[in-house]
Amino acid sequence: MKTATPAMARAINDRLALDLLLEHGALTAPQLREHTGLSRPTVADLLERLQAAGLVEARGEYGEDRRGPNARLYGVVAGRAHVAGVDIRRTGLTVTVADLTGATIGTATRGPSPDLAGTIAAAVREASSGRAVNTVVLGAPGVIHPHTSTIAGGNGVPGWTDSLPASVGAALDARVVLENEVNLAAIAEHREGAAKGRDDFALLWLDDGVGGAVVLDGRLRRGSSGGAGEIGLLDIDGTTFCCAIDPAQVPDLTREELTSRVASGTFAVIAVLDPGLVVLGGTKGKEGGDELADQVEKLVASRSPAVTRVRPSTVRGNAILQGAVLTALDLTRDTIFS
Repeated sequence: MKTATPAMARAINDRLALDLLLEHGALTAPQLREHTGLSRPTVADLLERLQAAGLVEARGEYGEDRRGPNARLYGVVAGRAHVAGVDIRRTGLTVTVADLTGATIGTATRGPSPDLAGTIAAAVREASSGRAVNTVVLGAPGVIHPHTSTIAGGNGVPGWTDSLPASVGAALDARVVLENEVNLAAIAEHREGAAKGRDDFALLWLDDGVGGAVVLDGRLRRGSSGGAGEIGLLDIDGTTFCCAIDPAQVPDLTREELTSRVASGTFAVIAVLDPGLVVLGGTKGKEGGDELADQVEKLVASRSPAVTRVRPSTVRGNAILQGAVLTALDLTRDTIFS
């Protein structure tokens, strides 16, 4: 068994303190000692190191009747780094830029463009008000290979090329990561939505496209080629699941038929994965709310012995954008905090 070196112990303590400051906001040295169990000298040393590294700064004092070093508040330097999340659709794109604490700095939207890389770069610059960004996470439709970041069969987005991430990275001088948009929505659902605190769940995305995402043992699962969760290809009544619930394809679709077809897709997920929870996301999932989720849960329960909750998404706002920003923050913090 390896014994932790002093340098390793310091790194572990520093990261623990930074994570606590991100979770709770500004804290005093005594509060950090209480949360970490570390000694007074150890906390004093790590605060000195983190301030010297430009990661932590003093922010006034805690309480009006307390003065001195123990009353001083310390917080993460929010402007130390910035990240961007991008939700790319066939009809345009939306960008959110956040600081290192996760606070939103700005947003921007653009319509479709043949110069997609240039459009994304311009939107990020607008949302960041000219600030440099460290990491950009692109959320896009399609089966995205987890190792090559190429899309199998294309995705119908105007101006899309396999070199898009590299082109955006070069334009912004930033790290750029490409991820399937439903996977990003699942990350947001896991961290801030209906699946918070769950190790296993599946997200069924019911929007202008139909897809899914899988989280098992607390980890997003992409599959060997990125196709995990692509339930839109499932056969439902002689057509694909994607088309079976699309009003443009089935204009006379009743609420009962929609519920039945969503239940069929949900049952297929449960039969293979037994996730214990299925979240209905996207426009239809959110609009259907508890009523649709409860009806689907009852239909599934009549067919499956596996006890499964079905709940609507509870992520506020754009789940894809939120998942993209969360992913970009994780990557940036791992780099900067190390």
